[in-house]
Amino acid sequence: MLIARIPFMVARACLLNAHNNSKKKGVITVEHLLEDYPVITEIPVAWGDMDALQHVNNVVYFRYFESARIDYFGKMQMMEQAKGSGIGPVISHTQCFYKVPVTYPDTLLVGSRVRDVQEDRFTMEYAIFSKSLNKVTTTGTATGVMFNFLTNRKTSIPEEVKAHIQTIEAGGIASS
Repeated sequence: MLIARIPFMVARACLLNAHNNSKKKGVITVEHLLEDYPVITEIPVAWGDMDALQHVNNVVYFRYFESARIDYFGKMQMMEQAKGSGIGPVISHTQCFYKVPVTYPDTLLVGSRVRDVQEDRFTMEYAIFSKSLNKVTTTGTATGVMFNFLTNRKTSIPEEVKAHIQTIEAGGIASS
């Protein structure tokens, strides 16, 4: 699956600019629908994403969510930190709500955000916007539990990770 990534600051600036213009016109736009998602991942729908019923197969949406989650983690360098500390997230629960079928050809914008942070876990939310249909087609969530791969036990979310999440959710870019 080919994934085109939009540079974070460029995507955010485009979304905010278009949102401000749409407010003036009273039009609901993709920017308005995804404005609460600090990380946006652009994904072209591939022909092979469809199933025998000629729409994107339900399993593929979880890959779209995974791509968005990895983009979010990239903003906070989570995978690099996990390699050094042995502590990283594992997905304990995920769900998807299908609103409208998606078909090839299309380009999707997947918004991701963290809506809840607890001692040892966080919950991410996703919204998938279809450029062809001009609407949100799918939403979902995933709960990540922090896991210490050296001791094989769940662990608390490191303070540095919590700080990165706060920075991203406030519209900034996390850095080490």
